[in-house]
Amino acid sequence: MPIDILQTGKLHASCEAALAQRYTVHKLHEAADKDAFLAEIAPRIRAHAGSGVQADLIAKLPKLEIIASFGVGTDNIDLKAAKAAGVRVTNTPDVLNDAVAELTIGLMISLARRIPQGDRFVRDGKWLKGNMGLFSELTGKTVGILGLGRIGKEIATRAQAMKMRVVYHGRNRQENVPYIYYDKLIDMARDVDWLVLIAPGGKSTDRIVSREVLEALGPQGMLVNIARGTLVDEPVMVDLLVNGGLGGAALDVFEKEPQVPEALFALDNVVLAPHQGSATHQTRDAMGATLVANLDAHFAGNPLISPVV
Repeated sequence: MPIDILQTGKLHASCEAALAQRYTVHKLHEAADKDAFLAEIAPRIRAHAGSGVQADLIAKLPKLEIIASFGVGTDNIDLKAAKAAGVRVTNTPDVLNDAVAELTIGLMISLARRIPQGDRFVRDGKWLKGNMGLFSELTGKTVGILGLGRIGKEIATRAQAMKMRVVYHGRNRQENVPYIYYDKLIDMARDVDWLVLIAPGGKSTDRIVSREVLEALGPQGMLVNIARGTLVDEPVMVDLLVNGGLGGAALDVFEKEPQVPEALFALDNVVLAPHQGSATHQTRDAMGATLVANLDAHFAGNPLISPVV
């Protein structure tokens, strides 16, 4: 008999098509009466496809065996509750490394050279009245990476191609990497021109980029957040950007998405993106394929492709 799986949010089209071919998919997010819908199907659900799974939902699914997350981050899944219930969790690492690293460098160049601002400058006819001005470049600058994982290493490789010096901070020093390690984030922030955030979200990194870290980065320092908005003390960051205590910021993520602090909109030293790190057709297709492959492996009794719990 077909295996019943639960979907609580929209997934990439190719992923949804593949799931529909293999499983009986119940889309909670499309139900008019979600409580009644869930109560009806809950006893049959053996898997969840997507993310955003908390303890209350896990408790309502007595036959749940696996949560196959669409994405690399698992901070929006209650891993402790999943483990306690004997529910396996998978994610989609590696396949999005290049896309996220590309956007990171793109945001850095955009901020350094004020590319979005230059586009508006031309469109608004301001070039007719004079040149825009001079800005900065990446060559010769030092970039500190918070979180030298799979994506962090790809960012580091690309930063070196831009003739930048790379250093990093993380929970532990890594062997066989050619970059200087800082055991204190504040010390690294004080020494770098650019601070790139690519660490996981969650309680352990909540507002790890504090006022002290941002002030250490300073009025010439540039912040890039491609990870999670919760890593940064957002109100402090906004205040420093407005008042000149921080040189600039390129932000793909925010604390309460899609809400973005309005004070950022008028700032020329800020580049904003709507959480687009993995948003390419090829990467989202690959993420969906990995999600489906994890489900297929589980129900076939084979090793998971990318287990988390």
